[in-house]
Amino acid sequence: MIEINTTKSSDELRFLSPPKVETSTKKKYCRFKKMKIKYVDYKDPDFLMRFLNEQGKLLPRRITGNSLKFQRKVAQAVKRARQLALLPYVSDLLK
Repeated sequence: MIEINTTKSSDELRFLSPPKVETSTKKKYCRFKKMKIKYVDYKDPDFLMRFLNEQGKLLPRRITGNSLKFQRKVAQAVKRARQLALLPYVSDLLK
């Protein structure tokens, strides 16, 4: 609800109730622990593409939500897939 104060010369907007700011803090989780995946397969490029951005760089843990243990395994799997030419090293508009 907005009230417009016309008594002052400047155009002020005063809020009767404070504006609501949505703060969606979804809890990030490690998808490997949730799905009970123990081995990250480097021969599956479609799965590994989820952890790469458009340029082919590895996404950080704070974005993917992986645990440290599985982020290291994903990084190693991506490196192996790149050596076997299953994934590109660098690309424009990869996805």
